[in-house]
Amino acid sequence: MKTKFDKNAFERIIQIMDELREQCPWDKQQTWESLRTLTIEEIYELSDAIVKKNYSEIRKELGDVFLHILFYSRIASEENQFDINDVIKTLTEKLIHRHPHIYGNVKADNEEEVKRNWEKIKQSERAGSSSKGVLSGVPNSLPSIIKAYRMQEKAAAVGFDWNNKNDVIEKVQEELQEFLDEVESNADREKIEEELGDLLFSLINLARFLNINPDNVLERNNKKFLNRFNYIEKKLAEKNKNFSEVNLEEMEKYWIEAKQIGY
Repeated sequence: MKTKFDKNAFERIIQIMDELREQCPWDKQQTWESLRTLTIEEIYELSDAIVKKNYSEIRKELGDVFLHILFYSRIASEENQFDINDVIKTLTEKLIHRHPHIYGNVKADNEEEVKRNWEKIKQSERAGSSSKGVLSGVPNSLPSIIKAYRMQEKAAAVGFDWNNKNDVIEKVQEELQEFLDEVESNADREKIEEELGDLLFSLINLARFLNINPDNVLERNNKKFLNRFNYIEKKLAEKNKNFSEVNLEEMEKYWIEAKQIGY
């Protein structure tokens, strides 16, 4: 279903942003720096809503993120840098340029071909800018799992990748053994941490090779652990007990119960 653009709604939200910036004491004081951490928080709130598949919350959080886009654009217009129209125009041009299989004569029959073309185009764009390197577009502030995944994706897009999943699995097994060897030999902590980092990186690479997003998988597992642990707390509370009054065996019993009922 195509989206029907509501010009009046768009113009109204722009008007409200202008009015808030000019009249509200709080909005008038905001800067690039003061909004930055709030923007990060809004992105995480949107992420939580997506994980929960709470569509009413997704709609609300998307609105909050959009507000920040309007806010930054308004500040930029005050500094004679750009405005919301420039933001939209720049995005439009980029999407057309990076989708030549839609707006040009390049062929791309599947997702992998699209991603490879995307990275090639980005590389050609970097050639005329001050940015250097295939991985230069990965933000330093990304969470570590997402950063590793994105770096591996970008490297793979230019041909630096394994030939098949068996090679990746073998690498994971190799890194696991090296980690266990260091633990068993009571190596210094720095060496153990290094090997653990190699193991985690290889697991993320295997997930990517299998077209699985490890951050999404881990978040689902976090949710599952939270639900099952909350169930243990609930059962202990029903018996007027706390954790110091029970052993691991009893806690494990409730854990299994939680698992069996689908938590």
